Amino acid sequence: MNSTLLVELFTEELPPKALQTLGNAFAELLSKTLRDEGHLANNSVVEGFASPRRLACRISNVAATSPEKKIQERLLPVKIGLDTNGQPTPPLQKKLDSLGLGAIGVDQLETISDGKQDVLHISRMQAGKALEDSLNKALEVATTKLPIPKVMSYQRPDGSTVHFVRPAHRLVCLHGDKVVRAQVLGLESDRITLGHRFLSQGVLNIANAESYETQLETEGKVIASFEKRKAAIVKALNDQATGYKVVQPEELIDEVCALVEWPVVYEAGFEKEFLEVPQECLILTMQANQKYFAITDQNGKMKNRFLLVSNLLTPTPELITSGNERVLRARLADAKFFFDQDRKKTLESRLPGLANVVYHNKLGTQKDRNSRLVELAAALAPVCGASVEQAKRAALLCKADLLTDMVGEFPELQGNMGEHYAHHDGEQADVAQAIADHYSPRFAGDQLPRNPVGLAVALADKLETLVGIYSIGLIPTGDKDPFALRRHALGVIRMVIEKNLKLDLIDALNKASSLFNAYPDFKHSVEGIASFILDRLRGYLKDQGYSTAEVESVLSQNPSQFADLPKRLEAVRAFSQLPESQALAAANKRITNILKKTEVSNTDVNASLLQVEAEKALAAQVKEVEPHATQAFEQGDYQKALLVLAPLKANVDAFFENVMVMDNNEALKNNRLALLKHMHGLMNRVADISQLAA
Repeated sequence: MNSTLLVELFTEELPPKALQTLGNAFAELLSKTLRDEGHLANNSVVEGFASPRRLACRISNVAATSPEKKIQERLLPVKIGLDTNGQPTPPLQKKLDSLGLGAIGVDQLETISDGKQDVLHISRMQAGKALEDSLNKALEVATTKLPIPKVMSYQRPDGSTVHFVRPAHRLVCLHGDKVVRAQVLGLESDRITLGHRFLSQGVLNIANAESYETQLETEGKVIASFEKRKAAIVKALNDQATGYKVVQPEELIDEVCALVEWPVVYEAGFEKEFLEVPQECLILTMQANQKYFAITDQNGKMKNRFLLVSNLLTPTPELITSGNERVLRARLADAKFFFDQDRKKTLESRLPGLANVVYHNKLGTQKDRNSRLVELAAALAPVCGASVEQAKRAALLCKADLLTDMVGEFPELQGNMGEHYAHHDGEQADVAQAIADHYSPRFAGDQLPRNPVGLAVALADKLETLVGIYSIGLIPTGDKDPFALRRHALGVIRMVIEKNLKLDLIDALNKASSLFNAYPDFKHSVEGIASFILDRLRGYLKDQGYSTAEVESVLSQNPSQFADLPKRLEAVRAFSQLPESQALAAANKRITNILKKTEVSNTDVNASLLQVEAEKALAAQVKEVEPHATQAFEQGDYQKALLVLAPLKANVDAFFENVMVMDNNEALKNNRLALLKHMHGLMNRVADISQLAA
């Protein structure tokens, strides 16, 4: 009989940051094992549930007994299993007896080759498996393979030791309205669970698998579904903050959702004097320490109100809000103290202290690094359209806020606090902005620096990190990238392309590399770093919607300037849509292969050595097309530079059909190779179009 299956593991409070992952994995592992055992239908629906004290899974259309199935079992090689008369040998008979198939005749066996020898097989029907057996197996798999951040060891009442994410106290296993006998973590299955710790009374007797979610909500005051609970929190936050905006980062909502079973939102407040502190400090204090949600007006200016998500519905909410206000007041007072103390010293006065902060034991201190950033930012400023002096000033001060109390308490605010303190110190506005923006982009999709000075310092910071860390051998491997070199490389790519900077990557890397000459462990690795950045560039361009062939056509030439790559790619895409493109791409590939095998130093074509009509026609057309292609290329009109080549198709086809390139006459051969090389250079200035060949 097919019914809905429910499995719930009731535990002590689970780690909030891992709850959603644990819930998803529990449902996935359970359902996968049951599917592999044959209990699930094609239309079975799997639902996962996760609340602070439970992991659960509900699956529809689960068979009480899996269907019998035909299996093919390997027995013995023919030469061992059968004698010369084709009769079973004692080893084969023993094998069949062990399988309970002693009465099977030789004619019921199949001979199948495994590629090396013929092997005897027997096909038979395997009886279906009981859900009880399969569920016990599934529970064992789910609890042992769960991605637990840190395993606990605890003792059961019987004295046995159990290893799990948190102590587990109850196990519910229902198939329809029937309890499925199962054991795991020292627990025996039944239909009893618990609801909300304070809002429900006594145990909940789950009637059947279908009623689980409803019973928990109505009788137990628990919203079991993580997603439904999260949606309820978001709705309650927005309803409570009518007319205002709620600062609700996804990760904070997820964490709060993992802390409550019956979310209730309350509003509270704090003294206006704390609004003198930069609001990012206040918001971070609320989020990191207390899991509160800040409120802003429609323009993003913070109000002296906040929202908290409680796990308790009460007729006297003031008891909850007043306690939370008291706790937050102490936190905000600390933030205000840090802010006031930090402003008593200028950023510049903190610079000597950077000599006491180790950047990396092979690359010196933060003060040493600051000196490198100043020099590199000055070199990059003209490319970014920035003032050299402002770039040097911003680079000089950009790490000073690392020594402030506020950044010491909240490292996430580095750069942001530097901007606030720079304004307080009277620094120029562009310099202050650049101090904050030199970390940008901090993550995928983050905004780029707001002004040219910020661009220069951000590029310097990322290139210096890439060169320094990569060149002491700390190259990212697998998912390990402790110095975020991949993010830095992508940041460089985005700034150069999206801000259209005429930056020569190799020149910039060589400049950065030269700043490390005093360090004995540093090995100049410009080629390797450039290749590393190009790999990130491939991913970036593909994410913009370009095909692999299109991307490789421009990157196979190892460009050191990226700003015009989107224009080149659009030109390649337009060219590839021409009816002549495939033939020209294939011809270009053929020319590439010919030139690889023969060293050709000359591209000057001697007209007097052109003998065959096809080569004369091609040479004449190349000469005619070249000025137009060159003019378009030099003007940056890459589409035209490629499109004017399309008419070459007919003469290129005729050339390869009628002309023997590798002629026995050395002069003729070299002249034809020169023509091909000349045309090859003309065709591949924008991109290597041979990459487009199907």
